Amino acid sequence: MPHLETLIFGRRGVLQWMALAALVPARAGAEAPALLLANVYRQGMPLADYWVSEKYDGVRGYWDGRQLRTRGGEHVAAPGWFTADWPAVPMDGELWAGHGAFAQAVSTVRQQIPADATWRRMAFMVFDLPAHGGTFDERLTALDKLVMRMNRPWVRAVAQTRVASHAALMALMRKTVGAGGEGLVLHRGASLYRGTRSDDLVKLKPFDDAEARVVAHLPGKGRYEGAMGALLVETPQGQRFRLGTGFSAAQRRDPPAIGSWITYRFRDVNPSGVPRFASFLRTREDLPP
Repeated sequence: MPHLETLIFGRRGVLQWMALAALVPARAGAEAPALLLANVYRQGMPLADYWVSEKYDGVRGYWDGRQLRTRGGEHVAAPGWFTADWPAVPMDGELWAGHGAFAQAVSTVRQQIPADATWRRMAFMVFDLPAHGGTFDERLTALDKLVMRMNRPWVRAVAQTRVASHAALMALMRKTVGAGGEGLVLHRGASLYRGTRSDDLVKLKPFDDAEARVVAHLPGKGRYEGAMGALLVETPQGQRFRLGTGFSAAQRRDPPAIGSWITYRFRDVNPSGVPRFASFLRTREDLPP
């Protein structure tokens, strides 16, 4: 009987994947996988071209066909049963612990010795097949078939829908956020999978957010004397700015480590490129220094 991946992709597609798989390191600390990253949704984008799904607030997970890895390339020490008999087909998704449980998802994924009790609450929400080679429209069909044949309750294909207008999109975003979701993701149906940031994938949330690397801890003054007053952070584009709001008292006493990555929320950017009204959201412990 043919292997599951042969049934889903066909013999030619499997041969192409086998050639790609030979290039993917399987060791811990491997180079970060080239994943598709999202831009921010802008009103006026051609919504008829896009599929829409919930944005799950978890840890990006990448099954490379042999092991589960984070967006940063680190090996995820999931229990053996969690990935047992998964096909040799790359899957891109989110390791999710449920609405409002981001911290639990991060804690579970970071475990070096996996605890069954916490992993039983995790799901792998699969939203793409990086090595498929077809358009997203075509990949969706293959993804649904793959997840159905895997028949693992904790592996789920992310539901996709269409919207007719910006007003309908915003109504869906409000409904999703009201039910505990983080926001929406829009994926261009005609796009191929490319490991870069582009408008093929865009996100819509009640606020904008982005990531930056911690460069320095700036000392506090007044009521923050003796603690961290602000972080000096640097964006991937090299823009540096101070981030001084959004921290708890405990985070000011024990701030994110220099070299670590954080997520901040903001409203807009000024002409120089510095985010306006930027506020600390959380440490990105799923990204390596």
